[in-house]
Amino acid sequence: MSKKLDKLSVEELEAALYRKKRSLRQKRLQRLKDEGRVVEVAGVEPPALPLSPRAKPTAVATGALSRYNTKPTGEEPTAPRRPLNWRWLSNKALLMVEVGAVVALVAIVVGLLGTMRELNQDVAVAQANANQQAYANTAVDRPTAEPLIRPVVLPSGHRPPIDGQPPQPGEAGDIPAHLLPYLDAYVAPPPPPPAPEQPRNIQIGAINVNAPVVQGDDWEQLKKGVGHHIGSAMPGVAGNIVLSAHNDIYGEIFRHLDKLVPGDEVVVSTGRQSYTYLINEIRVVDPTDVWVMDPTDHASLTLVSCYPYLINNKRIVVFADLVEDSGNLSEDL
Repeated sequence: MSKKLDKLSVEELEAALYRKKRSLRQKRLQRLKDEGRVVEVAGVEPPALPLSPRAKPTAVATGALSRYNTKPTGEEPTAPRRPLNWRWLSNKALLMVEVGAVVALVAIVVGLLGTMRELNQDVAVAQANANQQAYANTAVDRPTAEPLIRPVVLPSGHRPPIDGQPPQPGEAGDIPAHLLPYLDAYVAPPPPPPAPEQPRNIQIGAINVNAPVVQGDDWEQLKKGVGHHIGSAMPGVAGNIVLSAHNDIYGEIFRHLDKLVPGDEVVVSTGRQSYTYLINEIRVVDPTDVWVMDPTDHASLTLVSCYPYLINNKRIVVFADLVEDSGNLSEDL
């Protein structure tokens, strides 16, 4: 037998070995059928065996069922139902709530900005008209009586007065209790009649301010422009002229006082002349620091506004002194 095998070629040996394996596999398959461990399905041919060891094996027929498949013939398997993902649903709901909150906040901010813009536009027109009327008026100057009780809060407050209620937070909330009776008792004197020496206009080139100046710095007067504190000095003479305006409403005239630096110029015009003041200091103080309005023995200017922007729990104060060679005649005369 060994001599016979020695005489066979490699291909003949492979063929003989393949036939042997094929015979053993058929016998094993028949034994499994007899034992009932393999089920034949009608109309489905068993997988064909390759005719030679060089041929590629064919794919197993998809219709054949082994003993491990418990599904009846002809019934299609169903996909398992996926469990409900509650975590995914909760995350999606939270995301929708957050998006809704952001959209609502943006809508509120846009609405407030739109209201402020419309208010500032209306006031700008009113201030322009007031500026023209101020220069057209040539009434004589009259003395103005100073109030008997000085104010305990700096002007330009951004909250409207409410009769019968205590001072509101952010306006006079930091006033000591013993000063509150003085606040209630203080009544600003009425504005004096127009006079040629009263301030009519203010220009601050560094922050593009060109606004009318009105007599008085209460709530109603500051709607019209920059308020001249009644009892403070007139432009160009010894003493402290105090001017105030809002920073976030009614034109936002003094919004950018914090951008000024020492050396910037402020021009205050009357019905006759224009006076130039040179800034020397900028401070942020409490609303109760009314000492900034004290008279001086030289010609000085003090600008007051709320600070910071849209918060307004402080006051920003700009101090300036008169330039000695100022006092050129106004071009409007």
